[in-house]
Amino acid sequence: MSNRFVELSTYDVRFPTSRQLDGSDAMNPDPDYSAAYVVLRTDAVDGHEGHGFAFTIGRGNEVQTAAILALRPYIVGRLVKEVLDDLGGLWRELVHDSQLRWLGPEKGVMHMAISAVVNALWDLKAKRAGLPLWQLLSSMHPEELVELVDFRYLTDALTPKEALELLRPGAEGREERIATLLAEGYPAYATSPGWLGYDDDKLARLCREAVDAGFTQIKLKVGADLDDDLRRMRIARDVCGPNVRIAVDANQRWDVGTAVEWVRALAPFHPWWVEEPTSPDDVVGHAEIARRIAPVPVATGEHVQNRVVFKQLLQLNAVSFVQLDAARVAGVNENVAILLLAAKFGVPVCPHAGGVGLCELVQHLSLFDYVAVSRSMRNRVIEYVDHLHEHFADPVRLRGGRYLAPLAPGFSSTMRAESIARYAFPDGPIWNPDTP
Repeated sequence: MSNRFVELSTYDVRFPTSRQLDGSDAMNPDPDYSAAYVVLRTDAVDGHEGHGFAFTIGRGNEVQTAAILALRPYIVGRLVKEVLDDLGGLWRELVHDSQLRWLGPEKGVMHMAISAVVNALWDLKAKRAGLPLWQLLSSMHPEELVELVDFRYLTDALTPKEALELLRPGAEGREERIATLLAEGYPAYATSPGWLGYDDDKLARLCREAVDAGFTQIKLKVGADLDDDLRRMRIARDVCGPNVRIAVDANQRWDVGTAVEWVRALAPFHPWWVEEPTSPDDVVGHAEIARRIAPVPVATGEHVQNRVVFKQLLQLNAVSFVQLDAARVAGVNENVAILLLAAKFGVPVCPHAGGVGLCELVQHLSLFDYVAVSRSMRNRVIEYVDHLHEHFADPVRLRGGRYLAPLAPGFSSTMRAESIARYAFPDGPIWNPDTP
């Protein structure tokens, strides 16, 4: 009997991280890390489900959840094999729906909803294959990977032929690179010391702990007050010493002129990069900032809404580090496109992972990039925050400041059922003490 999708269920899951100011920055002082969570179920007897989510920071998570539900007609009732064998085609169906597309196009809550569903489908595909997602992607032929990508709007920068030329050398040395990942892991950097709401003592303590744990890069949030930022950078540099990289993140706080002045003031502390110095939509502004603050590099990407904006950032030399997000653009397929664009322009990818479950997801993308696309770890790191991993069935593992390669089949996106129930908004017991 042919198996079909029988259910698409959603859950509004929120964690009260604002109570301890975890995740706080200059633009988001009180985030509650949240997931608009989706589970895809089939009538197959294997028991496998597809799990995915869109990340938000609290209010509006119900809007994101509703957007995911709008995609139910595209999934429920479809043959499982038909969908999983053509995830490139399914991606195009979802993204190019002639009416839902109007809500973007290819941006915002609808695009993020597509990400949640597409990532859940990849989770299911990897579970059925008995492989972690990074290994599933790495085992695919170049032609199969290229078929995942929608090249509309990209061909002035990257054609399917060029993408194949980037991918075909990946076969050589693939097993050695996989062995390296399994033995040594992938470099990480620590954001947790630098949340803007932490006091100086906590900043110093967490910097020291990060260095002792083996991290060679940390990140500080900046942008609210320059004197505070100078003081905090001085503390971090004194604790970390001259050989640990310290990146700074303004979370879109500045306009172009302010960004230039602020970064020049911080330059004596040798920031490794300045992240999101201005609006994520202002490609020309990023290019101008990059030109005027050189040699301090610019990094951005967590709020870049699609592959087209990434293309422009790369074309204008506006970014030195690409910070793709596993759940902001439309899922694995579009992130494959972004990895290929970054490889074409020779720009390292250092994914954003500041949020519930994002560390779990992006590790797979970086490992796939190393095995099959860029084939390099040079100047590449994955962000790491030490919050909320306990809520996942296959949480990230770190050793010596490096991500250990995930081994369990899937996308590491399965949240524990008890966590979904406890943190469901607004009736879960963490939000409603009267709930039994």
